[in-house]
Amino acid sequence: MTDVAVRGSLWLFAVNLVSKSSQIAVTLALAVFLTEADLGAVALVVSVVNIGQVVQAMGVYDIVSRTERDPLRLAGTVLTMSVGTGAVLAVAVIAAAHPIAGALGAPESAGLLRLAALTLPFTAAGGVQMALMHRNLDFRRRMLPDAGGMLLGAAVTVALAANDSGPTALVAGLLCTAVAQPVLAAVAGARIRPVWDRDCAAEAARWMAVVGPGALIAVLLINVDYLALGHVLGPEAVGGYSLAFRVAWVPYIMVAVVLGGVLFPVCADLVRSGRRDELPATLHRFTVATLVVTGGLYVVVALLADGIVVLGAQWADAARILVLLCGYGLGLGLLHVWYQAIRAAGHAKQYLALEAAHLVSLLTALVFTTSHGPEAVATTQLVVVWLLVPVTWLVLARTGLALPRFARPVATVVAGGALCLGLRGVLPAGTSIPGLVATGVVLAAAYAAVVLPLNRTVLIGLKERV
Repeated sequence: MTDVAVRGSLWLFAVNLVSKSSQIAVTLALAVFLTEADLGAVALVVSVVNIGQVVQAMGVYDIVSRTERDPLRLAGTVLTMSVGTGAVLAVAVIAAAHPIAGALGAPESAGLLRLAALTLPFTAAGGVQMALMHRNLDFRRRMLPDAGGMLLGAAVTVALAANDSGPTALVAGLLCTAVAQPVLAAVAGARIRPVWDRDCAAEAARWMAVVGPGALIAVLLINVDYLALGHVLGPEAVGGYSLAFRVAWVPYIMVAVVLGGVLFPVCADLVRSGRRDELPATLHRFTVATLVVTGGLYVVVALLADGIVVLGAQWADAARILVLLCGYGLGLGLLHVWYQAIRAAGHAKQYLALEAAHLVSLLTALVFTTSHGPEAVATTQLVVVWLLVPVTWLVLARTGLALPRFARPVATVVAGGALCLGLRGVLPAGTSIPGLVATGVVLAAAYAAVVLPLNRTVLIGLKERV
């Protein structure tokens, strides 16, 4: 399992690197060519579609990794369920586009919402194909559909945005990505025929009953802030916040999601093979890797947050929001990795309880903070996610997944961050994107020089113990 997990980590990182690079290009294009109100309207539409994507899946893709049945037959059954649900949802969203857009404070976005809804059946099919590849950590084959589809969509978005297509540019790019993904996955070898097996459907339904609500809560957690801001303050308030969120989201996706994506099947394999006693040590190493790497990336992004004005003076207020969301992203990354271990170990109810507690806490706080603006919402996200970190730690202890103390990696991250802070004071302020990149590389190198050698044993152990 060691070589497979390591190769899987590298390929998944490569997939995410290409995908996120294209996302960064899209973010830059949107920031340059769209107004705050336009970007806010797009963010609201995408939030609704993201929720629809989770509803059509309800966490069922994970069962493809866990099942002891014929994975192809189960995947075919899940394909039938998910694509059918996606088609129904698409019709429902198209029919209700006007009232949904009105409730979000952006009634003029109804047409965008209808176009975006067409993506749902295609993303449903692609999700099942990705799950089958995920089962064996076969992320090499994911490069074509996942990264290839993203690159195609990004190219369409950037080209349309440059030609003054406005918010339609991103939605058209999303549709191209959604259509291309299942087609490219079939080319890569993930050919799944829709079938119906009652036993497979029953197993999937049992998993959905427990994990599905958690998956829905998870997507609400990362979209409810957009929805709240849009409803209370309108799409213009969402614009700067969404730009900061897109930037802060990159380290989380690049590192925490990659490590969590590998950790889940690794832990599931340990459970299936009767080696549950190895779970705490494995989780510890993944936790340290998440903390060290995302910590460094977020330090660099936070220190360069003022540079966001190179995309336009209208984004100056987004700098403070970005700093707050960097702290939020680090906490969310830790929670994501821990949740994968909890779920893989069979404690889905505890996972659901944690996610529900997070959502209830966030919604309650947003009732009082949203009217104070995007910066208050970002602060709310930061505070709530870090309140959940010690709570989740206690759940890990109660489920036998208790982590050893990791004061040393925390201290090294702080030391690396302090060094970067000192260097930032003497380095020239970046006044262009290349200048910001150059400064970021210097800061990242300084951080790595301090942090990586002090955590070398644990990070090498990540390879040896999975």
